[in-house]
Amino acid sequence: MMTTGRIQFAESESTFILKFIGDVRLTLCAALDAYIEKIFSSLNFSCIVIDLTETDNIDSTSLGLLAKLSILSRDRVGLLPTLVSTHEDMNRLLQSMGFDQIFNIVTESTPTDTELQDLPGQVLSEEQVKSRVLEAHRILMNLNEHNRSAFTDLVSTLESGH
Repeated sequence: MMTTGRIQFAESESTFILKFIGDVRLTLCAALDAYIEKIFSSLNFSCIVIDLTETDNIDSTSLGLLAKLSILSRDRVGLLPTLVSTHEDMNRLLQSMGFDQIFNIVTESTPTDTELQDLPGQVLSEEQVKSRVLEAHRILMNLNEHNRSAFTDLVSTLESGH
């Protein structure tokens, strides 16, 4: 059975940690996006770790936001975040999305003793949700051809507002 998704976070020394648990979907995108803004407003970090070891499922909007996080990290501080994923099907998904180009992907779990907290929920209007979904999928489309063909229809549908 899939557990409802949660995103937890921690900041330890100069490391930001995000842990995705269960079935991570669109409903968590506002909290994730707000946290991404928070990370880059502080800028005093040397490492971002995204832990997918307990992720059952992740939707494309969440993946797009992770790609956004990586691109911001690369552009603003010159570092690629680390993605920890121990599930073969998740690793295949990340590979097909082109995430191996924008993350350091680690396939062995390293236990963290950092205290994680749940990201606070955020309530968004339908318009705000739509703009985040659009942004996330545009980012994914720019990563590789596979994504471009996979998300073209969705993006044009969202852009035309139907």
